[in-house]
Amino acid sequence: MKDISQIMRQAQQMQAKINEAQKKLEAMEVEGTAGGGMVKLRISGKNALLGISIDPSLMVADEREILEDLIKAAHDDARRKLETAQNDEMKGLSGGLGILPGFKMPF
Repeated sequence: MKDISQIMRQAQQMQAKINEAQKKLEAMEVEGTAGGGMVKLRISGKNALLGISIDPSLMVADEREILEDLIKAAHDDARRKLETAQNDEMKGLSGGLGILPGFKMPF
């Protein structure tokens, strides 16, 4: 059995790594696109909308629904990319924890 002080040191090191990873995840920015790049949007690691770019050719009153659908699709694309990037970032951190497969980290 490990010495309690050694376990506490490991826990503190792990907490420091978790805090560092959370800051890195929050600082992430990803871009989602739809319509062949006609709609682009950027979101932060906190899932906040940072910017949106819409091709002027989509600014037609009769095609409002198409534009709305493209914005939703670009947001979904960005969210998927963000989730993938965050999962990849956390893989290295959770690798040494012995976490059961399928367990999601709470952040």
